[in-house]
Amino acid sequence: MKTKRLIALLLTGAAATVMSAAAHAQTARPGDDEASSPASEPDAEGDIIVTAQRRSERTLDVPVTVSVLGPEALRDYQAGGADTLLSLSGRVPGLYVESTTGRIFPRFYIRGLGNIDFYLGASQPVSIIQDDVIGEHVVLKSNPAYDIAQVEVLKGPQGSLFGRNTTAGIVKFDTAQPSDTWRGQGSVSYGTFNSINADLGIGGPLNSDGSLSFRLSGLLQHRDDWIDNIYTGPSDDGTVPGRNVMGGFTERNARLQILARPSDAVSLRLSGHVRDYDGTASIFYRGSIRVGTDEVPEGFDRGIVAYDEAENNPQGYNTHGISLKADIDFGFATLTSITAWEHASGFSRGDTDGGAAANFGGVAPNICAAGCGQSRGRLLGLDQWSQEVRLASPDEGRFKWQIGGIYFDSRDRTEFAQRSFFLINNSLGTTPNPNNFIRLRNVNTSWAAFGQASYDVTDALTLTGGLRITNDVRNTRLTENPNFTRLNVPATAPTSSYACGAAFDCRLSDTQPSWDAALLYRISPETSVFARYARGFRGPTIQGRSAVFASAYSTADSEKSTSYEIGLKSAPFGDRLNFSLAGFYYTVDDIQLNGNDSNGNGVLFNGDQGEGYGFEAELSARPVRNLQINAGISVLHTEINDPTVFAQVGAAGGVLSQTVLNPTVRVGNNFFAQIDGNPFPNAPDYNINLSARYDLPIGDQSGLFLAGDFNIQGATNLVLYRSVEYRAEGNYEIGGKIGYAFGDYEIAVFARNLTNRTNLIGAIDTLNYRAGIYNDPRVIGVMLSGSFR
Repeated sequence: MKTKRLIALLLTGAAATVMSAAAHAQTARPGDDEASSPASEPDAEGDIIVTAQRRSERTLDVPVTVSVLGPEALRDYQAGGADTLLSLSGRVPGLYVESTTGRIFPRFYIRGLGNIDFYLGASQPVSIIQDDVIGEHVVLKSNPAYDIAQVEVLKGPQGSLFGRNTTAGIVKFDTAQPSDTWRGQGSVSYGTFNSINADLGIGGPLNSDGSLSFRLSGLLQHRDDWIDNIYTGPSDDGTVPGRNVMGGFTERNARLQILARPSDAVSLRLSGHVRDYDGTASIFYRGSIRVGTDEVPEGFDRGIVAYDEAENNPQGYNTHGISLKADIDFGFATLTSITAWEHASGFSRGDTDGGAAANFGGVAPNICAAGCGQSRGRLLGLDQWSQEVRLASPDEGRFKWQIGGIYFDSRDRTEFAQRSFFLINNSLGTTPNPNNFIRLRNVNTSWAAFGQASYDVTDALTLTGGLRITNDVRNTRLTENPNFTRLNVPATAPTSSYACGAAFDCRLSDTQPSWDAALLYRISPETSVFARYARGFRGPTIQGRSAVFASAYSTADSEKSTSYEIGLKSAPFGDRLNFSLAGFYYTVDDIQLNGNDSNGNGVLFNGDQGEGYGFEAELSARPVRNLQINAGISVLHTEINDPTVFAQVGAAGGVLSQTVLNPTVRVGNNFFAQIDGNPFPNAPDYNINLSARYDLPIGDQSGLFLAGDFNIQGATNLVLYRSVEYRAEGNYEIGGKIGYAFGDYEIAVFARNLTNRTNLIGAIDTLNYRAGIYNDPRVIGVMLSGSFR
């Protein structure tokens, strides 16, 4: 009954929103402010407007590869309650997103460069920015995107203008903003597993002259538990197995923005948001990866596990934050200040070995193989402060410039626990090891000064250059575990770096420059070509979680990336055809890599160099009036270049648990694979995305429509070493909807993962678990969406 009441409430709210929208649409005045309209919509001349250089510009005038997604596409991808960030994977060329820690820890990769580390204090080479505020901690990166105006994916190092230092690129979310007229957008959907997705935003003036306005946005996502735990043996924690005990979630988010314009020269935007999430950590399916093949086992069922630990993988997080953006126009320049504070806390618990035994095909013997275990991670508290100040010249003129600085301070307290279990006379017992519990304090501070300038050498040729100096400091300190007298530096770890030795308190810092230089030439008003050279920097990193086994923190020195890129952008027929093509080559010196040790913990180390090269192309076309087609392709080659680095390979009892294709060395019962020449993990060698929509008019303001989207990725290594098993190739998903459109609204039947395709998207290769993570099953439902202004 509770679910039915919730559905009724949502549908009633949606209907009220639509009726309100229609009323406000009828009273809209000519010349209304356009501030909250999606920036991805073509302007009057069919140009796509982006803010990749902190100015509103045509993509044709920006010497950076920028991919853009609008709110309509996002609503389609998340219609079945899908994670708003993970669902972006592969939707634009060069972007890949995955997680082995559920919905609270997405890992982003741009052009193959990312970080597979699942540690709560991990750093990533891709920065996430929402409304000009950097989300650096991995939990803050998971804050859902909703009531969005536009998403921009900026490829390559972006240190000159945005947030913190980044070597791979930026995913930038711009939400719909307050406006001086009433506006709203949103969608409500209901589907399989009682999946609910409600993404709504509405705003307007708070006074008669529109100088004070607001925007209220919300996201509600829910899914019932749909995975059965069929384990019937003894459990470590009193878990009662049964039907529909995991896989569900409830995601609640709200955001309020207040915009004040006391004069034409001053703008103040105050924004506050809150998140309350309860769900399930990533589901590992033990034995679902079979020796000698990368094919999904016949009869594998995503709806069945046999978990003897971890209380059915619960997960819950809360975040909230507030920011103030102030703009003051002095005429010769505009001063911008962005002050932000973010807080987060939560926990995640998982049966990381994937259960008691192989569970595909509905078979789950009541035994626990050696090494069964669970892990628990808890973010006791995170506080992030950031202050950014910029001074920028007006957008007009041949010479434009920006200078600024940022200070960043992130402090968190984390708790980790790991348990090991074994059989005694066919009964489950717990290994007495009180050391498998730690608390850490992580502090990351950074400051940077940056600047960028561009000059129109001629009406057709523009030169752009930027420079940044960044200081980055990381500190990790063990604050609780009285059983430890020291941390042990492993003697058999040829792939690891232990800069802090056995110390409980570890501090690393570095100061580095980064820069970019670009030329853009306008062949015509509708076509431009560009070349860009850029250097990025990612500071040193500490992996503290290994202390749970009394092992020393592993560390990695700073990595530096150098990127070269050429591209072409063209819109010869306005909004009827937009086309872009880019080729790139980059190197990463001292590339930060992450493998696993025999306990399943991440181990950091540096490789000498990594490189990547490839090309990307995007097309948006309207060949006939009622047909819209969008397509993208990326082709990528990545390679680790260092004959001295090795990564630990999953093994148990001195026996490899998979077919390794690299040379290996054995140290005791552990195996290490040489990874020189291997591709980066989670770097698909190609990706193709397609979407299309056909409208069949019935009247002047109504008609039927059919829409669909398709995404496929090429060979993808899931770990650092090459093996037959830990890879995916040909993963694809199809989505679609058919419905009726009336004015700016539509009602439709939709399907996500239409063919119910089972894709391997993650794995744990510790010991002999061979546990895989898979995509969501098919979701079919109905959706009501629309907008007004």
